[in-house]
Amino acid sequence: MPNQDIPSVTLAAQGDQAAIQLPAIGQGTWYMGEGLVPKDQEVKALQQGLELGLRLIDTAEMYGEGAAEKVVGEALRGRRDQAFVVSKVYPWNAGSKGAIKACENSLKRLGIDCLDLYLLHWPGSIPLEETVDAFQRLREQGKIKRFGVSNFDADDMQALYRTSGGSECAVNQVLYHLGSRGIEHSLRPWQREHDMPIMAYCPIAQGGSLRKELLTDSTVEAIANELNATPAQVLLAWAIRPVDRRRDVIAIPKAATSAHVEQNAAALSLQLNDDALARLDEAFPAPQRKTSLDIV
Repeated sequence: MPNQDIPSVTLAAQGDQAAIQLPAIGQGTWYMGEGLVPKDQEVKALQQGLELGLRLIDTAEMYGEGAAEKVVGEALRGRRDQAFVVSKVYPWNAGSKGAIKACENSLKRLGIDCLDLYLLHWPGSIPLEETVDAFQRLREQGKIKRFGVSNFDADDMQALYRTSGGSECAVNQVLYHLGSRGIEHSLRPWQREHDMPIMAYCPIAQGGSLRKELLTDSTVEAIANELNATPAQVLLAWAIRPVDRRRDVIAIPKAATSAHVEQNAAALSLQLNDDALARLDEAFPAPQRKTSLDIV
């Protein structure tokens, strides 16, 4: 289990599930199981992450068409109680019957009986009412504990909240990093108002239309050198930084090597002082107007 002193984010109670504290950094799995590195290396990296307290593992049926879920399943053998497992359903599978089947297939690939959190991967053509109803039935059947969404902008979230049961949404997973701060204008304030955390994918600027080479940026590198840290750790520490003394972002970087996992875990204890944050704000200012949601 993770150290209770590490930075954490609260997921509110949902249904019969009590509020829960999760480490502010978890583990992503995009591109796992696709042969980029040996599968056993990916499995060991996830297991090492669990041992270091990165107990949230995020995956999706889209990732390698289920291949990533199979990698996660191997990593979970004998360790299920150590992990908070998140998966996502394709929008076209999110109907009244499709979501049930898709979830069951994900559970089968993962080798588990229940997901801790199940997300709609992005907005689609199936009515939200139908998807939320399916998620609620999955929860009643004991196949998921919580549900949420991904790649929803502020207007999408407002539409979700107007849907019966939609206000129970636990989290919204979106692209967020120092070079892509669009959510700070409208979406993040809306979610903070509704006590809903952000789950940040690509937190080390691995993608997005606003992507910059942040890992080699002079300001990022200078701060990393001052803190005896890596640029990637600075970016992670920035993503999960408290705003007005409150943490509401869980970053989910992917790591497929032991050294990378250790660096991600160490970023939990990296503190950026006011001077460092001001310099990063000056180099990469927050948006002054609403921008389109950045998605990859």
